[in-house]
Amino acid sequence: MRQILGIIGGGQLGMMLTEAAKKMPEHISDVIVLDPTPNCSAAQAGAKQIVGDFKDKDAILEAASKADIITYEIESGDSSVLKIAESKTTINPSPETLRIIQDKFLQKTFLKDNKIPVTDFVEITSLDDLRKKISNFGYPALLKARRDAYDGRGNFKIKSEADLEQALNYFSGKPLMLERFVDFKMEVSVIAARNTKGQIATYPVVENIHENNILKMTVAPARVTKNVTSEAEKIAKETMRVLHGAGVFGIEMFVTRQDQILINEIAPRVHNSGHHTLQSSKTSQFEQHLRAILGLDLGDTALIRPTIMYNILGPDNFQGKYKIPEVKQDNLYLKMYGKEESKPQRKLGHFNLVDRKNIGIDGLLESINLIKDKFRPIPA
Repeated sequence: MRQILGIIGGGQLGMMLTEAAKKMPEHISDVIVLDPTPNCSAAQAGAKQIVGDFKDKDAILEAASKADIITYEIESGDSSVLKIAESKTTINPSPETLRIIQDKFLQKTFLKDNKIPVTDFVEITSLDDLRKKISNFGYPALLKARRDAYDGRGNFKIKSEADLEQALNYFSGKPLMLERFVDFKMEVSVIAARNTKGQIATYPVVENIHENNILKMTVAPARVTKNVTSEAEKIAKETMRVLHGAGVFGIEMFVTRQDQILINEIAPRVHNSGHHTLQSSKTSQFEQHLRAILGLDLGDTALIRPTIMYNILGPDNFQGKYKIPEVKQDNLYLKMYGKEESKPQRKLGHFNLVDRKNIGIDGLLESINLIKDKFRPIPA
């Protein structure tokens, strides 16, 4: 039975979900997205668009009335409104799963209660509360916004007592939590899927390289030991088992100096660190997400070839209409997101570099260093 797919959010993730949906006409007849930007990325890929805020109750209920199943590409939608919308349509991952994950304090509490490894954390309610509780963690420590934060924008690293007041003021009264700082040697992630029947599948562990708190590169597979790989995949599967959510989840983890695995954050959606699957895997994370929420059998997650994903970000010294120089290479796959303007550190696109000649990860990294500057956005 063909269904109309609704997506909360129509950015690049919504765009690539729409493109995957168009390749599944036997299951999905149409795509509707809710996004505040007219002619958003997903609309450019063929989705019908409701122009509205992700938290607009009327807009969410309108989408629910038009779609047979709703999912999301951004976790800032109003989970209480989505709970109401469940009376009109199917929603996956469920609003309850979203409610837990979109509040980082609830998310970490849930994981800890289910004996899934996370760093120490506490709720923060005031400056005096922060002064008292940070003494148990020492410096540095990480103050975080509990909600509506991504790409490191909701974090403040407190290096000494002198930073406490500035750290609290930085968040302008938002609900906060404090985390013990993790001295990690690597950030990794596992893209994991669970379908409505409870089937779970994980993609190979990948290594994430950040710059200014924004993902710059994903290396697939991660350069880690077999034990680290095994433990990360085991933790990811257990996380999916206890969360009960249907769909693809991006599970970000730290590998400590002692090779311990700690979950940093979970995204209840397709994830930037899974873009490599468009070329590295038989089943992309976008097709997998749709298969999961529709209750289909999950696809093959094996890594066909080592691949590095490189994000194309807006340069710091430029804002406005832009163009990307044309670069042709037989193992390079460029994906631009159709965003009209470049803004500092804005994600404009990515490219995947696939190992077709058995040059290995080191060879791919050398190639990226030779070509990455060619993709710098320039004024149009």
